Amino acid sequence: MTTVPKDAATVMLVRDMSGQEGGGMQILMMRRHPKSDFVPGSYVFPGGALEDEDCLSGTECRCAGLDRSRATAILADAAVPEYALGIWVAAIRETFEEAGILLASRENGALVSVESPRERENFSSYRRMLAVRELSFSEMLEREKLTLATDRLHYYSHWITPELSPIRYDTRFFVCEAPPFQTAFHDGVELTAHHWIEPQRALEDYDKGTIRMVIPTVVTLEELSRFSSAADVIASTEGKTIPANLVQISIDEANNIIAYTPDGREFTIKTRAVR
Repeated sequence: MTTVPKDAATVMLVRDMSGQEGGGMQILMMRRHPKSDFVPGSYVFPGGALEDEDCLSGTECRCAGLDRSRATAILADAAVPEYALGIWVAAIRETFEEAGILLASRENGALVSVESPRERENFSSYRRMLAVRELSFSEMLEREKLTLATDRLHYYSHWITPELSPIRYDTRFFVCEAPPFQTAFHDGVELTAHHWIEPQRALEDYDKGTIRMVIPTVVTLEELSRFSSAADVIASTEGKTIPANLVQISIDEANNIIAYTPDGREFTIKTRAVR
């Protein structure tokens, strides 16, 4: 019996390498815990599954530049239209929970800053409470009078976990320029490491077998490696047609996974330990 995929969202945080020779762009990647049920030990972008709280009606007033009707129009193929706006909310919530980056603004319109010791301790405390369910994300937004920076998230791609997988996600990929005055840090629970890395460098590490990645991540990095700046990536989303990509997989005689993308590309995922 095929598992029904859960709605999920992931955020590709990108930043320009200003001041460095050759310029270029980096992306935030995080390593999943080696004992995770889903893609253990793999490098991924921050994100996770949609939760009921993400879809609460009161959340709409805290979304900058986006309402339910527009979100539903953009995600026209959402299995449950009422979840469309919640997918944006989930993207921001999960990015904060996993990476410590909060895509939100104050009442004066300024993006959240986590520079001072007091701010760092304040939001670290919120993050800990969210992790153990002592506080909800919406309660944190209310306490701090924050507006979610949904206008900074740009819909980039749509991937669905293969039908043979026991755990499946219907994941929307968003790209966002990393906010200034915030520092990423993995949560130490679901994620055990994080790196800002150039897309091409990440692909080289994958080819050498020093890191694990799943096919949607590999394909996305190949696309991102063609851009020279965060602005270029964001501009590429304007008017972009985004189909649902369902990866097909099979197992060869050596017990390697053969993955096929909808555009006809084939990937061999060897069952080897990462060096």
